[in-house]
Amino acid sequence: MFRPMRRKHHLISDEAAKFLLASERRGVLAVNGDDGYPFAIPVNYFYDEAANKIYLHGAKKGHKVDAINRCDKVCFTVYGNERIDENEKWAPYMQSAVVFGRCRLIDDPVDATPKIRAMAMKYYPSAEAVDEEIAKSLKGMYVYEISIEHLSGKEIQER
Repeated sequence: MFRPMRRKHHLISDEAAKFLLASERRGVLAVNGDDGYPFAIPVNYFYDEAANKIYLHGAKKGHKVDAINRCDKVCFTVYGNERIDENEKWAPYMQSAVVFGRCRLIDDPVDATPKIRAMAMKYYPSAEAVDEEIAKSLKGMYVYEISIEHLSGKEIQER
């Protein structure tokens, strides 16, 4: 169903791709947008490896919501973990992880709160700050839950 990587020598292990998902701070969510055009937007997120899911949040109205309501298939990409080879400092190596999955919108506060709390703890300085923000914002947002169907990662040298 999902294409294998064409240049297999760039492939990184599933563990390395999961590490990248867990450690990076931002990713790009791509949805099937208006009139057949893809729509991709950078987002903050949380990767729950045990559940095999990615969580993010967003408004209850807008392009993302409309697109997901039409088609729940999404792509999510992160990149980073850059490293420099001392012999070629001008051409860094970089890793990326690409996820294909299905996204559902969570509106129920009982279901949404622990997921948004886990995500917020990745970004906010304290649990108190997280609780304040959740109390202020939860009513106006959806939690987006991506169930991962396929994950692949690669490393390339930018030259």
